[in-house]
Amino acid sequence: MGTTTHLRTLENEAIYVMREVAAQFERPVLLFSGGKDSIVMVHLARKAFHPARFPFPLMHIDTGHNFPETLEFRDSLVKDTGARLIVGSVQESINNGRVKDETGPDASRNALQTVTLLDTLSEHRVDCALGGGRRDEEKARAKERFFSHRDAFGQWDPKNQRPELWNLYNGRKSQGEHFRVFPLSNWTEMDVWQYIAKEKIPIPGLYFSHRRPVFRRNGVLLANTHFVEPQNGEKVFEEDVRFRTIGDATCTGAILSKASTMEEIIAEVAAARVTERGNRSDDKRSETAMEDRKRQGYF
Repeated sequence: MGTTTHLRTLENEAIYVMREVAAQFERPVLLFSGGKDSIVMVHLARKAFHPARFPFPLMHIDTGHNFPETLEFRDSLVKDTGARLIVGSVQESINNGRVKDETGPDASRNALQTVTLLDTLSEHRVDCALGGGRRDEEKARAKERFFSHRDAFGQWDPKNQRPELWNLYNGRKSQGEHFRVFPLSNWTEMDVWQYIAKEKIPIPGLYFSHRRPVFRRNGVLLANTHFVEPQNGEKVFEEDVRFRTIGDATCTGAILSKASTMEEIIAEVAAARVTERGNRSDDKRSETAMEDRKRQGYF
C-alpha cells in the first residue's frame, strides 16, 4: 500500500505539471529519447489528457548512432499513440556545417545534439520542451527546477532560476526564450521501474538481459556496433548484458546482468551502488561534463 500511494502521489504531481504546461504555453513538445523516462512521460501524458490525445508532439533528436531497437520502439509507440513525431537530425547538422563530427576512438555525437536540439526548437517555434530528467540522475540535474528557464540562446543559468512555492510555476518569458519542464523531477530510478511494473508499460528489450558482443573501454562495456569498434588491445567478447540507460550507442555502456524480468531489474537496481549514468562515457569527460553541456542548451 505504501509503494502504491507513493507512486500515485508522484503520478499526480507529474500530471499536474503537464497540465500546467498545456495551460501556460502555446507550442510545447515532449522530448523523446526512447529511454524509460521518456516512455513513462508519454504514458503520463496519455493519462493527463485522456480521453483526448495529449496536445503536443514528440520530438526526437536523432544522433544517427541509435540502437536499432530504440528506433523500432519509437516508431511503434508513435503509431500506437497517434502522436505527431518531429525528428531533428545530427547528421543533417553535420552536413549543413552547423557542427563538426568528432574523430578518434572516443568520438561521440552526444554533445553535438545540443545544436541540433536548439535548431529544431527554433524551427518549430517551441516555447516549452518537456523532458524526463530526474534530480537523482546526476549532480547538474539536481539543480533544475520543474520549470527551468532558458534564455534567447537556449542557455541555462543554474544561479538564475525562479522560486517554486506551493506548486506555483512561473512560465513567463520574453521573446525568443523558452522553458524546459521536468515532471519527473522528484522521481528516482527505482520509482520509474516500480511505476513501469505497476502500470505494465512496454519498454525496449535493451533494458532486459540479453547476449551481446561487447568490449571494454575506459572501464565501460560498449556494444560492438559499426558506430563504435574496438581499437588495438580491445577484445570483443559475448556477455549477458543489459542497459540501465539508453542513448547514443557510442557512449552508452552496458552492465553485466542476468535480469530478464521486471522483478529482477527492480531487485538489481535496489542493490546497485553506481548510478544509472555511471556507465555513460560522455559523463566521464570532465567533472562538470553534464553541467557544461546543460549551460549550452543540452537536455
